[in-house]
Amino acid sequence: MREIVLDTETTGLSHAEGDRLVEIGCVELINHIPSGQTFHVYINPERSMPEEAFRVHGLSEEFLRDKPVFKAVADEFRDFVDGARLIIHNAPFDMGFLNAELGWAGLPTLSNDVIDTVMLARKKHPGARVSLDALCKHYGIDNSRRTLHGALLDSEILAEVYLELIGGKQVSLALMAEAEGDGSEGLATRVAALPRPVPLPPRIRPEEATAHEAFIAKMGESAIWAQYAERAAAE
Repeated sequence: MREIVLDTETTGLSHAEGDRLVEIGCVELINHIPSGQTFHVYINPERSMPEEAFRVHGLSEEFLRDKPVFKAVADEFRDFVDGARLIIHNAPFDMGFLNAELGWAGLPTLSNDVIDTVMLARKKHPGARVSLDALCKHYGIDNSRRTLHGALLDSEILAEVYLELIGGKQVSLALMAEAEGDGSEGLATRVAALPRPVPLPPRIRPEEATAHEAFIAKMGESAIWAQYAERAAAE
């Protein structure tokens, strides 16, 4: 399962009134596990930056002046999200801007499946606040770096929130096991290639290990440790 957690920053609240995209950030998930692949770009909106928008994301006209226009990055963006389910917080807002920009560039609009984490959170926590910051607080997710809105950072945080909303880390472990056993070699290979934690150094002294082996030997082949050792050797 390939999903893209996505966020955007804009010059304002309404593309119908001439507001434009200024940043897109995407994080790829494979079976709800971050793959390490991201897409991130700043965009020259070809218009002024309202003060209220600047206070939200800190992207000034001067900073964006030498950045590519949307049409120049549209194909790369479409290729990155192609075929994936999109995970977006308040999806109608971001999808509205993305499809408006694609339309202005003369390109097809997005037809991806979309999960709106705002709706997901309202269903799971009726009556509670469902802003990204509120959900981070609820699930104990560190968002201390979020002093300003930023599309890539917000996508990374949203990926953690999304995982909690769908059931937490146990869901990821189950899906990971399923990928390894359902014949999906391409997916299983990608998941298996993800970084794994470095094993802890052994804490058993050599003399303790020797004594344990002697103890197991006295118990014969019926000992569960002996059976485990045989299976491990066979694998």
